Amino acid sequence: MLIVFSTVVLTVSTVLAEKSIEFEMTADFYSKYIWRGQNINDDYAFQTGLSATYKHLTASVWGNLDLTEINNNRGEFTEWDYSLDYSDSIGKDGKIGYSVGIINYHFPGVVGDTTEFYWGLSLDVPLSPSLTVYHDIDNVEGTYACLGLSHAIENITKSGKNFTVDLELGASLGWGNSSYNRAYWSVDESKLNDLAFSLALPVELGGGWTVTPSFNYVTLVNDDIRDSDAFGTDSDFFFTGISISKSF
Repeated sequence: MLIVFSTVVLTVSTVLAEKSIEFEMTADFYSKYIWRGQNINDDYAFQTGLSATYKHLTASVWGNLDLTEINNNRGEFTEWDYSLDYSDSIGKDGKIGYSVGIINYHFPGVVGDTTEFYWGLSLDVPLSPSLTVYHDIDNVEGTYACLGLSHAIENITKSGKNFTVDLELGASLGWGNSSYNRAYWSVDESKLNDLAFSLALPVELGGGWTVTPSFNYVTLVNDDIRDSDAFGTDSDFFFTGISISKSF
């Protein structure tokens, strides 16, 4: 038994020493929790995650903690997401990226957990266009697709080797089919759902630490979706955030 245990410890130590497995921890604070145009929490929220990546495979766990009484859940985790993702690129130049994965959404104390399978494509060209399609294979049985564009400007500020500031701009447009919109918005038709814009300033501090302030704007596109009161009466959201991550 001792020999087996020693072998396991040695194997794990060797893997970690070779950096075959990469870990990342995140701690994020947001003034609102907006997801796909849905106002999940109209006040402050803390979100944390942990991921482990081996080659092209990443396993992650992510949680949302309400910080106020607006949803009567102050100091409670209201959501846990568990995901598994495989991402790689194809072609000789690697300019076409793809990903496939699965996400389980768990809501403690609430009936309604669900699971999505997703696939995505991205192009390594100007504006980095991407398309990700999520298929709910559990309670909702609907499809949500997101078209994204992004642009990064590196080293807008730099000091030495361990301090750099980048600028990241992003935009996305979401669409839901009739099953998805019926479940989330009580709208029984396929519609464009949400349009989102983001500006982020990742600050690299060295040692695997990154601090990223962000500014975000989300608006609901379709009039029927805007008129739905499934997630309150507001249809336009501006919120800020600060994310802290550590990779090792």
